[in-house]
Amino acid sequence: MNHPAIAAGNIAVIIGAADGIGLAVAQRLAGLGMIVVLADRDADKLSAARDAIGGNAVAIATDVSDRDAVNALAAHVSQNVGPVSVLMNNAGTGRGGNAYSNPDGWDRVIGTNLMGVAYGVQAFVPAMVAGDAPGLVINTGSKQGITQPPGDTAYNVSKSGVKALTEGLAHSLREETQGRVSAHLLVPGFTYTGMMKAHFGTKPDGAWMPEEVVDVMMAGISRGDFYLWCLDNETSREVDNARILWSAGDITENRPALSRWYTDYKQAFSEFMPKG
Repeated sequence: MNHPAIAAGNIAVIIGAADGIGLAVAQRLAGLGMIVVLADRDADKLSAARDAIGGNAVAIATDVSDRDAVNALAAHVSQNVGPVSVLMNNAGTGRGGNAYSNPDGWDRVIGTNLMGVAYGVQAFVPAMVAGDAPGLVINTGSKQGITQPPGDTAYNVSKSGVKALTEGLAHSLREETQGRVSAHLLVPGFTYTGMMKAHFGTKPDGAWMPEEVVDVMMAGISRGDFYLWCLDNETSREVDNARILWSAGDITENRPALSRWYTDYKQAFSEFMPKG
């Protein structure tokens, strides 16, 4: 059974909808009879996405890193489309850099991945809370915001922030609406999205397609799960769980940060991981 906010005739706003997971979600919700508002900064891809979905889709070019632009999107939807039942904050970008380099990359990644989510929540959720209808908020996080693999620290920080933001949002909504409006964190695995296409010309065998992520997302929402945890074709849930527990153990065991990637801990980490 779907979340009560997912119903024919209701309105869904998908921010970051021109490609990948956002587009796949928009297609799924439109197929269920919802009116879908697609927002993205790439106007050409956005137009193509709207045309691919058809009659139930509205496309509005929006730079999610600009608070005023997101507020304008919310105002336009309220005045010209109607009250929002489903909000998905999915816009994302990468290649921010390590902790001490590429400040422009940091501004871009944090502005889109984290502040874009905050702006979306602040622009749309108050009206959902003030109303009396069921509401659903989905924010797209990442496993990298939880296990923190070295490399693109800016991306990790942005997705860690989305996790914390969404956890706090879920608590606030439970307190204020007693579950009428709920928030959920989508945690994709290795997925062949627009970001990945910049690195891989064809889908790697280990990657899921966006539609597989949507299957898991919809099933998790129907169960009332907060963490909409996705796998891929190369990592099991047992492996994911062990990596999360090892990362937490860096604190409880007083190991160096990110010890999983230290040669000193290679053997211990290997023995800690599930076999087979």
